[in-house]
Amino acid sequence: MNTEIRALEPKQLWNKFADLNAVPRPSKKEERVIAFMKDFGKKLGLETIEDEVGNVIIKKPATKGMEDRVTVVMQSHLDMVHQKNADTEFDFNTQGIEMYVDGDWVRAKGTTLGADNGLGVATIMAILESKDIAHPAIEALFTIDEETGMTGAMGLKGGLLTGGILLNLDTEEDDEIGVGCAGGIDVTATRTYEEEETPEFKIGYQITVKGLQGGHSGMQIHEGLGNANKIMNRLLFDGFENFGLRISEIDGGSLRNAIPRESKAIVAIDAMHEEAFNTEMQQLANTIKTELKTMEPDLEVVVSKIDTPEKIMDLGVQEGLTRAIYAALNGVYRMSADIKDLVETSNNVARVIVKDGAIKIGCLTRSSVESSKFDLANTLRATFELTGCEVELSGDYPGWTPNMDSSILKVLDSLYEKMNGEKAHVAACHAGLECGILGQNYPDMEMISFGPNIKGAHSPDERAQISSAQKYWKFVLEILKEIPKK
Repeated sequence: MNTEIRALEPKQLWNKFADLNAVPRPSKKEERVIAFMKDFGKKLGLETIEDEVGNVIIKKPATKGMEDRVTVVMQSHLDMVHQKNADTEFDFNTQGIEMYVDGDWVRAKGTTLGADNGLGVATIMAILESKDIAHPAIEALFTIDEETGMTGAMGLKGGLLTGGILLNLDTEEDDEIGVGCAGGIDVTATRTYEEEETPEFKIGYQITVKGLQGGHSGMQIHEGLGNANKIMNRLLFDGFENFGLRISEIDGGSLRNAIPRESKAIVAIDAMHEEAFNTEMQQLANTIKTELKTMEPDLEVVVSKIDTPEKIMDLGVQEGLTRAIYAALNGVYRMSADIKDLVETSNNVARVIVKDGAIKIGCLTRSSVESSKFDLANTLRATFELTGCEVELSGDYPGWTPNMDSSILKVLDSLYEKMNGEKAHVAACHAGLECGILGQNYPDMEMISFGPNIKGAHSPDERAQISSAQKYWKFVLEILKEIPKK
């Protein structure tokens, strides 16, 4: 399997990526990939450490003639986002990713690819294994759980690393040099409710929203992509307003850092309204499709008759829930006043679960400005608390403040222009990179982020560009040669 991937150039990079992608590595279940990485380091005869939280550090001495250079920390995260299409049979806990070549792109069969951040991990592995690549002393840092809490970066203690420069290989545009990122916080609203027996005169329907692109809830939040939870709520709200629709269950979205692609709801309506209800739902679905036709051409809304559910939500709670989800901001809250075209603050209404007398709504709020992050988080908190929910703010992590005068930025900026004949785009991003967290315990370490072109991260459309990976690999090798002296 993945034979055609192993034949791609540079072989060092793609072979290590294929090795890595054969190992299941879901966030918070990284035991196998941690063991894989420790075994890799030990087989090379290199000092290999697993810290208290599961991060793996592998240290490699400088090659001959590079001993006087600053020690470099090369860093990527081991976990990957697990998303698959509804019709794809795949077990992320037991199967390796099935990859294939599509023109200039590497894709996965119906699932996320794991190029985020597997290509960064593979890069570091290839350099650790190499015998002919010039480099200063390297401390390879492989963190865990970046995608669902950044607990690896948060748990890394000061003193384990001695490097003065950190290369974070987790940027997804090959003409971009990252110098800053957003922080984030999870907003979780919960409450219980009394279920009622469904009256005899009601009939059951299932409403399904599917076919949306999904994507990265930070990097793509400004693109106008459809959010399945917001679309579903619009349908449910309309159904209640016009036909007294009652909710039995909702299951929408998945991970906080993925824009929701699908949602399903089981509802009950009065039998006498059946024909009008179907007509109204079709008309509203067509309206939503027209609104989103440019960004979401494959959006589907399916309304199908099913057995009448035995239980429905308490009416008052249902009214509060649908109004709260309608009011909850999804998308861009504020653009940066200091950096052109940068989203400063945003929110993703990521997960909505209603079942068996319990409601849970999960959001991920991001911002490069701490005060704005908490302002939006408190806006959401107030919205949900007004409906009787308990709201928890958790998983808070800081952003990364740009240092435009760092020596490593000057190295990358100059090298990129020399190698490509044009200036790189030096920018902050609206995603959660680990640099801001790592900088808390290593405040004197200069940090920079870069990587190859990866599109559709956090969705089954994730793909990595082959030609860009080649460009990026050459860039990495030249950067290692140009690391400043101590």
